[in-house]
Amino acid sequence: MNPPPLEILDLTVIYREKPVLWDVDLAIPEGRLCAIVGPNGAGKSTLIKAALGMVPKASGRVRFFGQPLELSRKRIAYVPQRTSVDWDFPTHVLDVVMMGLYGRLGWFRRPGREEREAAMEALRQVALSDLAHRQISELSGGQQQRVFLARALVQNADLYFMDEPFAGVDAVTEEAILRVLEGLKAQGKTVVVVHHDLQTVRDYFDHLTLLNVQVIASGPMETTFTPHNLERTYGKQPLLELEGWAKPEQAWNS
Repeated sequence: MNPPPLEILDLTVIYREKPVLWDVDLAIPEGRLCAIVGPNGAGKSTLIKAALGMVPKASGRVRFFGQPLELSRKRIAYVPQRTSVDWDFPTHVLDVVMMGLYGRLGWFRRPGREEREAAMEALRQVALSDLAHRQISELSGGQQQRVFLARALVQNADLYFMDEPFAGVDAVTEEAILRVLEGLKAQGKTVVVVHHDLQTVRDYFDHLTLLNVQVIASGPMETTFTPHNLERTYGKQPLLELEGWAKPEQAWNS
């Protein structure tokens, strides 16, 4: 049996003497679309960043495909939150996408025809090939999000992390992201997405991790997305807002 794409054991992250994540154990199965959801301040983005070595861990161990990050980095792609990026940097869309290839090329080898074709194909997958030579700062927020998605796609990774890719995007971008997610799943890739919308999580993903500093529950969507688990994660109010779950006790007994 192959080791999981992501395995986290006893992970704790502390910020200003306060635990942001506490004793997290998590295993993500291969070939799934996996959502991480939880209330604001639950540590969702921190979980991804700690796994990728972007924020320090107080304790814990992280393995990718059974190996440490240093030996697995080329198999991993990351799409950050759009709001965390300086979009005024003067560069073209195609150049941003080709940045995803630097891990393969190294910083001193210039991209050639093969790399440009791969970048253009990634832009076609997110319906932006006609904007390849546009300045990145001239794009809408949704278009910028798709550019970063293309930058991840061009890496041809086995494990993708995406931090709030659906946040604040237009309908065209949302549909483009969904097509990409389904395409990655069809290829047997594993995708881990920080997501914020309880109304859509059941439709978009097939595996769910509920997080609130600690892992509340994690598993297949159909057995994990329950009123009981959501109440343990959020409290009662989100259940009242979910369509068809106005009375959680009835949904739990149905």
